Amino acid sequence: MKGIFIRWLILTAAIMISAYVLDGVYVRDFFSAFFAAAVLGLLNTFFRPLLILLTLPINILSLGLFTFVINAILIKMASGLISGFDVAGFWAAIFAALIISIANWILSSVIRDTGHVPLSRHGRKSDYIDLEKKNGNRWE
Repeated sequence: MKGIFIRWLILTAAIMISAYVLDGVYVRDFFSAFFAAAVLGLLNTFFRPLLILLTLPINILSLGLFTFVINAILIKMASGLISGFDVAGFWAAIFAALIISIANWILSSVIRDTGHVPLSRHGRKSDYIDLEKKNGNRWE
C-alpha cells in the first residue's frame, strides 16, 4: 500500500513539473494535481492496456512513439474530469505526456520501491533462487 501512495505522489510531482514547464498545462493547486494523478492512474490502469492493444499495429509501425499519443489522450481525459487541471490542446497534452513520462521515470529511479527482496544464504539481496547440487544429482 505504501508503494502505491509513493507512486501516486511521484505522478503528482510529475504533473506539477509539466504544469511548471509548459504553458498549455494549468494546475490550480497541489490537490488538483493530486486528484489528477489519481484519475490518471485509474485511466492508465483500466483504459491504457485496451488502447495499446487496439492501436498495436500503428504503435509497432511508429516504433512505440504512438504511446505518447495514447498518454496524451488519457491526460486530456483526466483534464476533462478534474477541475483545476486543464490541458489547452493536443500538442500541450503530447508534450505533457513526454514531460510526465520523463519526470516519472527520473523520480521513480531516485525513489526506489521498498518491496521485499529475498536474501540469498549469504545475506545479500538476490533476485534468483540459489540452488546447489547435493547428494549426486539432487538440487537443493
